[in-house]
Amino acid sequence: MKTVALVPIKLNSQRLPHKNILPIAGHPLCWHICNALNGAKGIDEVYVFCSDEKVKQYIPEETKVLIRDPRLDRDEVKGFEIYAEFIKQVDADVYVLAHTTSPLIKTETIQNALAHVLDGSHDSAFSAQRIQTFAWYQGKPVNYDINDVPRTQDMEPIYVETSAFFIFKKEIFTEHHRRIGYHPYIQEVSDIEAVDIDEKKDYEFALRLIGEEKQNEQV
Repeated sequence: MKTVALVPIKLNSQRLPHKNILPIAGHPLCWHICNALNGAKGIDEVYVFCSDEKVKQYIPEETKVLIRDPRLDRDEVKGFEIYAEFIKQVDADVYVLAHTTSPLIKTETIQNALAHVLDGSHDSAFSAQRIQTFAWYQGKPVNYDINDVPRTQDMEPIYVETSAFFIFKKEIFTEHHRRIGYHPYIQEVSDIEAVDIDEKKDYEFALRLIGEEKQNEQV
């Protein structure tokens, strides 16, 4: 069973200019997710899917680059169009779709989620943050009875998708047009791994977080 990782990258990001190549922990942002994927057992090939060949200088040497049509860089283009084009060009049984905006995700976390798909017990997997507190949506509580408020430890947890990765068998995408299947494995990630960099404040928070971790290691 062949497993391929896909990392879509656009060098001209809109909300945070040059986001994918901003320095973090000694490397460009996009380097980190590629490095984590390269080290994961079960992944046969790791591809960056980008319209600009300059991306090669920002990623680990062992990462492959597939040049995509620049039209896929347009702001109105949805992610599914990009994934579909890649899958059309690179055949595999299982795909690991990962995003550069989650630079703190660990190789072991990806590996564990992938194992649950490769062993046939699940048709897909995704990274998620476990939230066990009082949550509301559209003016109503979604995970507790307001007339019988439980202890937080007794509450049913809510899982919030993170952008780190989505793992799916090929037919889940090609036949059902989904990146999460019908029997997914939910891979819980830590608060640190859940950090997602989209805006300047996210980037600054990640830099502070990494700095604090280094200080703690030295104590």
